[in-house]
Amino acid sequence: MQRDKISDNEIKEEVVVKTHERINQYFCGEITLIEHGYVELLLVTEPEMLADDIGLVHGGFIFSAADYAAMLAVNQRNVVLVGSDCQFLSPVKFHDEVKFIAKVRHQEGKKRNVHVEGYVLDIKVFEGEFKTVVTDSHVLKLNLLEKDDSVSEE
Repeated sequence: MQRDKISDNEIKEEVVVKTHERINQYFCGEITLIEHGYVELLLVTEPEMLADDIGLVHGGFIFSAADYAAMLAVNQRNVVLVGSDCQFLSPVKFHDEVKFIAKVRHQEGKKRNVHVEGYVLDIKVFEGEFKTVVTDSHVLKLNLLEKDDSVSEE
């Protein structure tokens, strides 16, 4: 029996989102493509994102979408952001659609470095490196302050 050639799209494994399931995609962008270590996200700027009457979108919304893209590229249940180095290269205005592309560039143990770029049409408006860590349990359930039994209360 002869097998027909299968395209790359047909053999790719479907990726299930494991992190940030309750994020508001209206403010953080909608997933348009997700693969292992890679994501594309589209942020459509909305009136609630405006910083002024001229139409400038507040950079916090741009950062939030880039952060969300980085988390999705890692796509582990307990991934958290521990640092970033970002540049806002061009202003974003109301009605712009910003396409974010995030790629995991380095993985070492529980650490992941993710490179994120944002584009309006062909203009790069954002670029950043996001440092993340995958924790064993939810960050709000970690015992960050261990009690030292050797210290007596006086």
